[in-house]
Amino acid sequence: MDAGPMGSSHNSRTRCPLQEQFLWRKNNRENLDRFIPNCAAMDFDYAHYMLIDGRKGKENPAMSSPANCFHHPFHRPNLPSTGDTFLSCERTLDAPDIVDDFYLNLLNWGSSNVLAIALGSTVYLWDASNGSTSELVTIKDDGPVTSLRTLFGGHIQRVGSLAWNNHILTTGGMDGLVVNNDVRVRSHIVETYRGHHLEVCGLKWSALVQQLASGGNDNLVYIWDRSMASSIAPTQWLHRLEGHTAAVQALAWCPFQGNLLASGGGGVDQCIKFWNTHTGACLNSINTGPQVCALLWNKNERKLLSSHGFTKNQLTLWKYPSMMKMAELTGHTSRVLFMAQSPDGCLVASAAADETLRLWNVFGTPEVAKPATKANLEPFAHVNRIR
Repeated sequence: MDAGPMGSSHNSRTRCPLQEQFLWRKNNRENLDRFIPNCAAMDFDYAHYMLIDGRKGKENPAMSSPANCFHHPFHRPNLPSTGDTFLSCERTLDAPDIVDDFYLNLLNWGSSNVLAIALGSTVYLWDASNGSTSELVTIKDDGPVTSLRTLFGGHIQRVGSLAWNNHILTTGGMDGLVVNNDVRVRSHIVETYRGHHLEVCGLKWSALVQQLASGGNDNLVYIWDRSMASSIAPTQWLHRLEGHTAAVQALAWCPFQGNLLASGGGGVDQCIKFWNTHTGACLNSINTGPQVCALLWNKNERKLLSSHGFTKNQLTLWKYPSMMKMAELTGHTSRVLFMAQSPDGCLVASAAADETLRLWNVFGTPEVAKPATKANLEPFAHVNRIR
């Protein structure tokens, strides 16, 4: 089992959800701190020359010294990078009252470029195109929101996981059930999957094949094939994947290979595993150090992003299939429970137990499709071409 809900010591009374964090800090003295400069971005020799001898017209000996020939006055800070792209946090937003629970899924970035996040009993929407914030719904009587969309019926305990597959909304609950709901009809339950004996904390449909992956607090991953589904009896799984030693919340289907699934284990396990879902074979397993909370594939390149807990609370970018560590993105001060990807696949939002939401430019700029070359349809068009 993995660490579930944990308490929060943050005071959120005066905080406005999804606003720039520095705007809130500006009027709170307890959050002010001294400015600590980045020495890598400074040239102390040049600064000393300008203060002492610059106005006298004397030559700066430091600039002509062979020992300092490598130093440039506009030296860039040592930021993590991948090739020509420097990875940075684009924006930090306040996320007060976010529930610190490994088994929930409280963040989603929709195709209309609107990000949804559940903070306490309220679901907020943040429009990434203009930065505006709106309140979608507040649930006052049933405790905190455990998922962003749900339906009544089918589960006897809380629903912590959701996954869309066209008109099918799949739900996973603390009762161990996985239920397919057809949102077009009143009697919405169309299939029920039974396999997990503890809470279902991860659900993902493959975009390339009609397969569903579910991860649970029983340390298991199940693969379900909808073509085998039955509305009469509980559906038998296609594969039962064993190997993790802690709860599996992080699941990610590979965008360039339909039968490749990545899964991440919690605090005791700390591993990312890769599975062939056609055969059920484990292709690779790497130990990351801390618990694995979430996984995202780069849609344009063979890279995988993972988010983690104690001790670094970082995001790690990996090169697939070598699993060479390319960069670590730090800034969160508590475990990074949730990640969501922008519709163009470039920006990543991370939400952590430190009650902040950070936006990272981790996957670069979207690729622009090149116009197709027009074919010359005239007969004998290539006869006079110079070889």
